[in-house]
Amino acid sequence: MAGRSPKGILVAVFLWLFILGGMAAAVRYFVMPEYQDKQRDRLADQTGSEGKYKIEARVAADSFSGYAVLRTPALADRLGREGIRFSVIDDGADYMKRMQALRDDEVDLAVFPVNSFIQCGARLGEFPASIIYIIDETKGADAIVANRKMVPGISSLDSPDARIVLTPDSPSEFLARVMLASFSLPRLPEKDWLVKADGAEEVFKQYRVEAAGKLRAYALWEPYVSQALAEPGAHVLIDSSKLKGYIVDVLVARRQFLVDDYETIRKVLECYARTAYENQNKLPDLITADAKSLGENIDNNSARQMAKGIEWKNTLENYAHFGLQENAALENIEDIIIKITGVLLKTGAMESNPLQGKESSLYFDKLLRQMKDSDFHPGREINVISGMDVGASDEKIRGGEKLKALNDSQWNTLLTVGELRVKPVAFGRGTARINVQSEHELAALAGTLNSWPQYYLTVTGKVRAGGDEAAALKLAKERADAVVRFLREKGVAAERIRSFSQIGESGGVGDQSVSFVVGQLPY
Repeated sequence: MAGRSPKGILVAVFLWLFILGGMAAAVRYFVMPEYQDKQRDRLADQTGSEGKYKIEARVAADSFSGYAVLRTPALADRLGREGIRFSVIDDGADYMKRMQALRDDEVDLAVFPVNSFIQCGARLGEFPASIIYIIDETKGADAIVANRKMVPGISSLDSPDARIVLTPDSPSEFLARVMLASFSLPRLPEKDWLVKADGAEEVFKQYRVEAAGKLRAYALWEPYVSQALAEPGAHVLIDSSKLKGYIVDVLVARRQFLVDDYETIRKVLECYARTAYENQNKLPDLITADAKSLGENIDNNSARQMAKGIEWKNTLENYAHFGLQENAALENIEDIIIKITGVLLKTGAMESNPLQGKESSLYFDKLLRQMKDSDFHPGREINVISGMDVGASDEKIRGGEKLKALNDSQWNTLLTVGELRVKPVAFGRGTARINVQSEHELAALAGTLNSWPQYYLTVTGKVRAGGDEAAALKLAKERADAVVRFLREKGVAAERIRSFSQIGESGGVGDQSVSFVVGQLPY
């Protein structure tokens, strides 16, 4: 056999050197680091201790005071004792970023106003999280303010020149949309009605500069609501204390996290409820401490005003909202979702309904159901006492005060808030019989009125001047009476509603109509 040539031997040597060099590099850069890591881990296990935390729960939020309980050291300590590291991530109220973080498993829980949760899910094309708890409802913390001379009432915004200054994707924007969806403002531009601003402070600055000379309203939140009202001529057109079930904040959990770490989320929920419970009688102090932790300073008066404008929901109220306990004063979470979706659709915030009748897919009641079945009470750290009646505890379901009955003089001196947005009511020809389609419309109106519990309603049958006015007025009053009876049958309190008849401008006798105007007693 012929021997190899020197050139071939040299090539083979270089080839083997290359292979051996590659193997050495692989050992150095891949095998050795892994070996060293294992050695370090082994040493750490032998010389370290078992960690305090078994799992981390990350929640996306922002600096809104309604979320103050989430940021308390007490909640972190409670969860730490359960082996849960609780991290609050402030995303600057970027709700879309928050929804995407849930989708991408970057956070496990998040807080949302219900309207923002629905809108972001529609934009994303999916809802990667489910509502597990109602945190709070604003009761005056958001308001629409105007100069009384330029805009004496909501109806004054019924003009092509009117605008509303607001912060996009904020609860105050949704308050403006609730107003537009509820009140009749047909001449307000359908698409160009809003003027964008970056935060309540900027809205307030615009108010101070231009409110006395422009047909504009300004959507604000505290503490800027109070600051605006200190300006000469300022008044509130509408605020969140006058309505219910619209500006609601919820805690949501990523669906996969619910499946994989159900017990972790249950512990988070129970610890949250306990922490909220122990702070229920010192909410201004909670707000002040929370602001300080965020590098902000809030004086005592501002803290009290802000606490007054937020209604933190307790455990018992959550049971009622989730349909686990009967209580007519609180709306079911599914009805809240349906109502809010309707506002978004009616005001053009969404082009189509992303839920399509599947509203129940947005909330998860198993956690609260198990808490109720186990006699959970937030005043007890450990549920060792069975059979305790939570309903008899110091937690109460708040339904708001009922409006008092008015005498004739008071009905005639009500301050007009605005005319409700209702399709014309149709009656049988020459009769006070409401047709079927209008009955559906009036049933929806009854639901709307129950969401505006602080307002009275005047139902006025109108007839144009001319012809047999006496007969026309009689029919107009009968029609108004029929509408009032129908609304009362649908649950609208009798003391809130009254019928009237009225002669309007000249015209045909057959042009009767019914109007719906909400009002309130003078301050």
